Amino acid sequence: MALCPKCRQPLDDDGDGEYICCAGEVLQWRCAQCAKLSEGFALPFGLCPHCGGGLQRLGERKFAGAAAQEAIRTAFEVELGGRDFYRRAAAEAGDAALTDLFMRFAEMEGEHMATLSRRYHVAAPDSGSSLSLARATIYAGVHGAPDRPEQLFRVAIALEQRAAAFFADQAGDRTQGPSERELYRELAAEEREHAELLALEFERWMQGRAGQMLMPDALPAPPP
Repeated sequence: MALCPKCRQPLDDDGDGEYICCAGEVLQWRCAQCAKLSEGFALPFGLCPHCGGGLQRLGERKFAGAAAQEAIRTAFEVELGGRDFYRRAAAEAGDAALTDLFMRFAEMEGEHMATLSRRYHVAAPDSGSSLSLARATIYAGVHGAPDRPEQLFRVAIALEQRAAAFFADQAGDRTQGPSERELYRELAAEEREHAELLALEFERWMQGRAGQMLMPDALPAPPP
């Protein structure tokens, strides 16, 4: 029996020699409502898993020019900053549970960079930042020393919200070309999703409940 050279599954021999194989096929879809990018061969009901909006299938895309390069560079800058913040928070937590919490967040940022690399065909840079928690707190616009779990959560959320607002502003800038504005809309949607995820984790942690990423038994108790 003949086998598909791609997925190695048996082929029905109907005599015409034609068949379809979608093994390993990953398609990109952009939501017409929130601009969030999703990946997969098919998605439930053909709708955006984030907001339920209609999806537009994207073909092969090439991002050329200084404006597009600057948008993608800034996106990596945001993810690198977030990852370094979480690593520093983990190192200075002084508590095994908090260390685990922030290392999970750092891994999340690494996954985000891998997604950016795959989508926009750019190698993920590395970073050895020495940005202090206090400096990150000032940058995020959060008042108070970052010496408590709830404060570190607030800084993390504020950093994601700041990035989302920046990308949204750039998406609305009419001096940008149409493809660059679409790119900024995608990046803004990504950062909004990150901020919402962190806010949900924070809310559930404050209630002593399990979140999507973290196990409550491993976390320090929330403040009374």
